[in-house]
Amino acid sequence: MTSALKTEYLTINMGPQHPSTHGVIRFILKTDGEIIYECDPDVGYLHRGIEKIAESVTWQGFVPYTDRVDYVCAMNANLAYCMAVEKLMGIETEIPKRAEYIRVIVCELNRISSHAIAIGAADLDMGAFTPFVHFLREREHINDLLEIACGARLTYNYICIGGVNNDLSPTFLSKTAEFLDHFEVVVEQINRLISYNQIFIKRFANVAVVPAKMAIDYNLVGPNLRGSGVKFDIRKDKPYSVYPELDFDVPIGSGREGTLGDCYDRYMVRVEEIRESIKIIRQCLKQIPDGESKAIVKSTIKPPKGHVYFRTETPRGDTGYFIYSDGNTSPVRLKIRTGSFTGMSIIPEIARGVFIADLVAIIGSLDIVAPELDR
Repeated sequence: MTSALKTEYLTINMGPQHPSTHGVIRFILKTDGEIIYECDPDVGYLHRGIEKIAESVTWQGFVPYTDRVDYVCAMNANLAYCMAVEKLMGIETEIPKRAEYIRVIVCELNRISSHAIAIGAADLDMGAFTPFVHFLREREHINDLLEIACGARLTYNYICIGGVNNDLSPTFLSKTAEFLDHFEVVVEQINRLISYNQIFIKRFANVAVVPAKMAIDYNLVGPNLRGSGVKFDIRKDKPYSVYPELDFDVPIGSGREGTLGDCYDRYMVRVEEIRESIKIIRQCLKQIPDGESKAIVKSTIKPPKGHVYFRTETPRGDTGYFIYSDGNTSPVRLKIRTGSFTGMSIIPEIARGVFIADLVAIIGSLDIVAPELDR
């Protein structure tokens, strides 16, 4: 009589320098052969104490630090903080309309570039190198545009309390319109190359399915939430800036190649959001009014005593700033809510029982960025 083969769990470190962890993140895996029995995310390798630094710099002086909260979409990170401070000061209605349109234009351009990196990195993680290079090329076009706007290519410090630091030039507006015409074609080319590729679909479809209830229970946000079929977008449901004046759709997962809420749905939501961002920017280019690009704000800001929480929709979802003021030149307390943190929290649940190679697909589909974890 033969006895069953006994196996032992093996502990494996994935990261913090693993190329597919999208930053200095470590995953402690307990595996039975190639199957993950337990996955324990270990974050903190990038911790810089940004929230504590806020207490010792001025209100305006903290804006450059928000660039580092998510360096893949720094414009969006700037906006969330600046609008929170404006609400605390009670000047949100004084921001010039032109400044609001400029903010939306640069943030949606940054959303496109962020999703391009997310999609390209997911392709690269699955072994498809060429699409990542194509998306890097397109991101460079967006970097060129943002460099025209503010002189920087990664950490912008462009959106400020009261508006934006300088107006957009006619060159920027014309080149942006040209880029949109070009990039719309590129998206379809990339889809033919990878999104509809059967090998890629088999790696992403039916992997790490997150039903709508689970997504809500784990407080997922952004494309990770919408990939599970939940139609919630801050720009639509808690509108801010000039988004109420713009016509755009909110893409959601549909189980188009597998099961609703799988890795492929989360991936395709980002592809479709790129199309919607193109639509938004085109409307802004047509509707942007003349006028000032910044409200008159004192050089030394002392908001009234109190606290505020303001939410915006960044590429990784619902990003919020809680700020408490005692009436002085620095915040007493500042807390940042990011989309990557909640995305990381669900990994131990959905990684249980999958192949090690599938964990790479899960990380890519959730679009986790390390700075949003370690604040």
